[in-house]
Amino acid sequence: MPRRVRPGRLLAWIVLVAFLVVTIVPFYWMIRTAITPAADIYADSAGVVPKHPTMINFWRVLGLVDERAARDAGGSGAKINFLRYTLNSVVYSGIIAVVQTFCCAMAGYAFARLRFPGRDLLFGALVAALMVPPIFTLLPNFALVRGLDLIDTFAGMVAPSLLMTPFAVFFLRQFFLSVPREVEEAAVIDGAGRWGVFWRVILPMSRGPLITIALTTAVWAWKDFLWPLLVGRGEDNRVLTVALGVFLQQSPNTQPDWTGLMAASTLSVLPVLLLLIFLGKRLVQSLNFTGIK
Repeated sequence: MPRRVRPGRLLAWIVLVAFLVVTIVPFYWMIRTAITPAADIYADSAGVVPKHPTMINFWRVLGLVDERAARDAGGSGAKINFLRYTLNSVVYSGIIAVVQTFCCAMAGYAFARLRFPGRDLLFGALVAALMVPPIFTLLPNFALVRGLDLIDTFAGMVAPSLLMTPFAVFFLRQFFLSVPREVEEAAVIDGAGRWGVFWRVILPMSRGPLITIALTTAVWAWKDFLWPLLVGRGEDNRVLTVALGVFLQQSPNTQPDWTGLMAASTLSVLPVLLLLIFLGKRLVQSLNFTGIK
């Protein structure tokens, strides 16, 4: 006898598929536009697959064809130094992800285990900061960075996000509260101090949450645009998202170079996609690991 599907389960699957389609379709359309010739972008916009797929849009944004060939393909002759800007984005997002995750872990452990005057009040203020939109802190951060003469430097770009974010501290604190105190007490009996307990016991047990925070922070920093645009003005500090905006500005005013922009955007997504592919399985396994046997 076939198993009866419950209405609630069926509704959950429908909602899940709908969310999946909404997520995948823009990504698919970006790739489709990237492999469409510029001359066919409007005439061949109804089909699921372009009639004359081509890789010329990737070659010209990477600068692998001369300016005349790029213009013949419908481009403006503009190109992006992908190697340089990708390296800048890797450094920018990597520094923020590593340092912020470690600092948030220390702060979360302090709120979970240490007792000091004003701890609950300070944590309440930190949680209240979750309700402050990031755009409200943009102007004060810019004034501070400019006052420190850090405009157009990597230090100024990473400074506002380097130490911690309220959500990461809250997230890690909740996990540290679930760790039995007996584990820490056993480490103390073995002669470990407070720092030793945190470094040798708590951090290894928190591998899953730490990877989660580091991964989400790296993805957020990779796609950040407004702050690097304000602070990293020079080409030496320009990240990939800002470089895409500059590429679009170099397009003719009569018609933006959509095929070139979509090709460049597809290439910019690849590093993060590869990161999620290689770390996704390990992330799920780490979240299932409790560290207690």
